[in-house]
Amino acid sequence: MAPTPDRPAPFPFAPVLHSEWLKIRTLRSLLGALLALFGVSVAFSALAGATSEADTDPLFTALSGATVGQIAAVTFGATAVSGEFHGGALRLSLAAVPRRGHWFAAKATAIAVPALAVGLVTALAALLAARAGLGEAAGALTAGEQVRAVVGCGLYLTLMALFAAGLAALLRSGVGALSVLIPFVLVVSFVIGDAAGTAVDFLPDRAGQIALHGTYDGPLGPWSGLAVTALWTAAALLAGAWSIRRRDA
Repeated sequence: MAPTPDRPAPFPFAPVLHSEWLKIRTLRSLLGALLALFGVSVAFSALAGATSEADTDPLFTALSGATVGQIAAVTFGATAVSGEFHGGALRLSLAAVPRRGHWFAAKATAIAVPALAVGLVTALAALLAARAGLGEAAGALTAGEQVRAVVGCGLYLTLMALFAAGLAALLRSGVGALSVLIPFVLVVSFVIGDAAGTAVDFLPDRAGQIALHGTYDGPLGPWSGLAVTALWTAAALLAGAWSIRRRDA
């Protein structure tokens, strides 16, 4: 189909993705967020392992640092998108790639790939750092449980970064997205959880964090919990894509 003013010519995806990756790689604040994700998660997991009690879930204890490190993950996702709304950067990006949905897909992919890579490395390092303090409890963990939890943790951190990216695109503000997400994951879901019963299991953070547990109750398991978080993330990304397509740059 021939291009028209309302239907710009298609662009190969790889060059667009490469340009978005270059933006992320060259911004120190984004690299700093990924380093913070690794450092904070591993440090808190090591501390949790050293101070754990015998009756706690050893797998969740080993990966509990990720529940704090996720703040860096959502900061990474929100900041990667919000930078486009400063100084006319989005206008320049869309001048180069007029197909807005095409551009936003590349942006989301450029966020997801490093977030997943760092998330997996972080989960593995956190598990190894905590095992020393867990003592005999660590010996009870099976290889399958540990692999599942490491992969699940990496996926969870990636989904939360993308959730923040979608929200930042919808609100056109990284500060706005973080103002919603950080209080939510640190306070609101726990407060609601005390009063809402099993309904809290379907909130994006609580559902995904089931993958970090060795034992779990409720309607969701590790993979179904991640699927719920993925649905929340997809909704946020679709809302963000709608905002990019419908609103002025």
